[in-house]
Amino acid sequence: MNGTRRQFLRKGSLAFMGTGAAFMFPMELLASMRKRVSPNDQINVGLIGCNGMGFSNLSSMLKLNEINVAALCDVDESVLKKRTADLEKAGVKKPKWYKDYRLLLEDKDVDIVIIGTPDHWHCLQLIDSLKAGKDVYCEKPIANSVEEADIMLNYVGASDRIVQVGQWQRSQPHFVDAIDFVHSGKLGEIRLAKAWAYQGWMKPVPVLENTNVPEGVDYKMWLGPASQMPFNKNRFHFNFRWFWDYAGGLMTDWGVHLIDYALYGMKAGRPKSVMALGGKFAYPNDASETPDTLQTVFEYDGFSILWEHATGIDGGNYGRNHGIAFIGNNGTLVVDRNGWEVIPEEEFQGWGKKGIPKMEAIKKDKGDKSGLDLHTANFIDAVKSRDASQLNAPIKVGYDAALVSHMGNVAYKSGNRIYWDDAKAGFKQTEANQFLKANYQNGWKLPML
Repeated sequence: MNGTRRQFLRKGSLAFMGTGAAFMFPMELLASMRKRVSPNDQINVGLIGCNGMGFSNLSSMLKLNEINVAALCDVDESVLKKRTADLEKAGVKKPKWYKDYRLLLEDKDVDIVIIGTPDHWHCLQLIDSLKAGKDVYCEKPIANSVEEADIMLNYVGASDRIVQVGQWQRSQPHFVDAIDFVHSGKLGEIRLAKAWAYQGWMKPVPVLENTNVPEGVDYKMWLGPASQMPFNKNRFHFNFRWFWDYAGGLMTDWGVHLIDYALYGMKAGRPKSVMALGGKFAYPNDASETPDTLQTVFEYDGFSILWEHATGIDGGNYGRNHGIAFIGNNGTLVVDRNGWEVIPEEEFQGWGKKGIPKMEAIKKDKGDKSGLDLHTANFIDAVKSRDASQLNAPIKVGYDAALVSHMGNVAYKSGNRIYWDDAKAGFKQTEANQFLKANYQNGWKLPML
């Protein structure tokens, strides 16, 4: 940012254009919303990883007039072409293209970076962005291992850059209201918090033969620090989530969002012990590696947090296919992306008799605000003010959710109930600690402070 633009950025936001729209906003409508801003007053964005949530995050930021797209980086040229065409519909001129994110980070025109790549890239790209002096909006989970998450937390803590994690529910008003109610104490003592994702839309990942790398794809760069593998469509783009080299399955996909709110509501951090049971029960012969069915219990002093996920099933707890429930002595609060409610407990009056509610039943819908839009606007406001304390999802929020989610996967992989040892910063069951580590290959080195 030049001096004139930096002075402008400190003056506060332009009016936030809330729409209530979901992630993929119509580009043509975006074109009609945007107003011209002087180049000196623009914030130049570089997007690394242009599919899925990466482009959704960019589209959300473009609802703020001062955002300008300076560069796109993706290993797949067809994605670069598609996203450039999408941006043209929004009246955004063609940005610079990169296949190697390191070249984008050398671009002095780029002020902030959005990281929308698969999980196994987040650690390297976030830290390299900080070293290049960029502010960062990083997709969740922050890392693909506990070791990477520890390193990232330390790097961000030692930096003066603004880093927001893409756990956008932290900015969704009805989620915030629900947690305020949990913290009010009206539910009474809470002994159990549940979080779950039952994903009926998820079908088997078909077993496919390896093929040649598609034209225009830099597959070596896509693999990066992950194991050398022949190209297979199953492991590319969206389905990377179901392979351990690149991600942690539903536990770190949906789980990071929902476990985050269980932790937030219970004011919880690292658990004392973790136990996980599950496997590939829905689709035992499909191509995926991560469990399609899992139950995980995190032990804390005075309460537990239970995580559940299942693919191919929508019938989750309380009639909701996803959500978080706080089960108290007076009532249970249940929240999901559609709203929240309080289900009162009843004083027992005898078998067959109607009980007396211990508290008032409440039901609230989600309202018309877009959590993603509020989240990206919150990030831009913090960039302008240079005040990281105003972020709704700073690195510690991302760290706590990633840490607990990865601990659940470690328990699943180890096959044991595992106990954390604070003094050793590891599990008491030493065989479980191998699953905390990152395993960088292909000449890539794990960043160290």
